[in-house]
Amino acid sequence: MIGPVSGVLVLAGTPIGQVGDAPPRLAEELAAADVVAAEDTRRLRRLVTDLGIELSGRVVSYFEGNEAARTPALVEALVGGERVVLVTDAGMPSVSDPGYRLVAAAVEAGIRVTAVPGPSAVLTALAVSGLPVDRFCFEGFLPRKAGERARRLADLATEQRTLVFFEAPHRIAAALEAMRDAFGADRAAVVCRELTKTHEEVRRDALAALVDWAADGVRGEVTIVVAGATPGAGMATDPDSLRAAVAGLVESGMRSKDAIAVVAGQAGLPKRDVYQVVHIHD
Repeated sequence: MIGPVSGVLVLAGTPIGQVGDAPPRLAEELAAADVVAAEDTRRLRRLVTDLGIELSGRVVSYFEGNEAARTPALVEALVGGERVVLVTDAGMPSVSDPGYRLVAAAVEAGIRVTAVPGPSAVLTALAVSGLPVDRFCFEGFLPRKAGERARRLADLATEQRTLVFFEAPHRIAAALEAMRDAFGADRAAVVCRELTKTHEEVRRDALAALVDWAADGVRGEVTIVVAGATPGAGMATDPDSLRAAVAGLVESGMRSKDAIAVVAGQAGLPKRDVYQVVHIHD
């Protein structure tokens, strides 16, 4: 029979840019940890050096490729009474970063889970965007495949809350194009690049203009913030308008099925209704 559980899992937020943004507790928790689980152990070593501390506990890697296999051993350490600190490359663990599996497993095992609050690219981008912040939703990374990405965005076309996305630099242009097609060329958006770093850039414009800006390539870590849909400002839903909208997307290279999904999302109609309009003529 297992005795009382005394271990603690600490989710420690790390700086998204300048090390000076690290909270004092981060250094304290890292120095006192029995185990430090890090997304990238090399980055952890640099962080520790910058913070001017030494680690007394053991260090293990914990990233997307090994978190399923590594989680049981970490839970065992927690059940055994050890203090495990989880850090990712930047920001808060489990928010589009490794950590969810470990948190869920720790909760299931009755382990106390706490956090060291730290910088967040999501909230930082939202705060500086200039877009409404009273209601928002975080969508993380979009699917890599064009069709899946189009369908995801079509589902969000009528979302009235401000939207926040992460995206890899080499996919920014494609993501902005898909957003333009799904949300409309005039939808306001903000691209936040290299937040809090030396080359920080916050570019605010309509999606169509941001597509042109990104055509030559974008470097660095990027967060995209997009204005929510305006209530009652949906597209025209008469048959001719729907067919024209689908045709325009198909001409731009989108598959008919995906174009129908995008238009259905913009119009607030079931996909089957738009399909019938496009493919079934009187």
